Amino acid sequence: MTQQRDSGTTTASATATADTGAPMVAVRDLRRSFGSGERTVHALRGVSFEARRGELTALKGRSGSGKTTLMNLVGGLDTPTGGTVELDGTDLAALDEDARLALRRDRIGFVFQSFGLIPVLTAAENIGVPMRMRKVPARQREERVRTLLALVGLAEHAEQRPGELSGGQQQRVALARALANEPALIIADEPTGQLDSETGRSIMRLLRAVVRSEGVTALVATHDPELMELADRVVELRDGRIVETAG
Repeated sequence: MTQQRDSGTTTASATATADTGAPMVAVRDLRRSFGSGERTVHALRGVSFEARRGELTALKGRSGSGKTTLMNLVGGLDTPTGGTVELDGTDLAALDEDARLALRRDRIGFVFQSFGLIPVLTAAENIGVPMRMRKVPARQREERVRTLLALVGLAEHAEQRPGELSGGQQQRVALARALANEPALIIADEPTGQLDSETGRSIMRLLRAVVRSEGVTALVATHDPELMELADRVVELRDGRIVETAG
């Protein structure tokens, strides 16, 4: 596929490259079924793919294709019926619930279509929430928040609450919050779904730049062909199977 490069991204994003070593995410013959007997629904039917460090992978497919199920499994929010998910060499199925909770807190950042910000907190306070949960010292937490606000272009909006920000600005705060604990993986489920097309492209360009500069792996579900052009790899799902991989 043709990859576009935005001249407005950071210098780090233009110079950093994806790690060519072991994959950050390795999915092998992943299956997930719901129900039993004649009512069984096979959401995933033997899905396999890899995503490497510093790489943005887009998941495409119609509603019901299995995208959300796949992202829930990769993010440790659900367990498979069969197959494996490895994050940086760790088999998620081998972890108990406490270990999966710690992995989601420390190693994975989530970005949602609905932003998911806490209305009564400022942008800076929202970004700091994951670090408070890890009991990061206040001075270290505040420094990280300032760095992330600058990274997403919101240094001047630290004290504003979500209701005082545009949709695009709220999603930038959500992205900064996802990066708070320096995760290995960002999972973004239709992160531009509530934004107009130009704002959506801006958020995807920012996400791609962050992937490069922070050395993070990103798995992004989107249905917008223009946004897919910004990805390093596109994985298409249909009826619970991968039908095409490009990039």
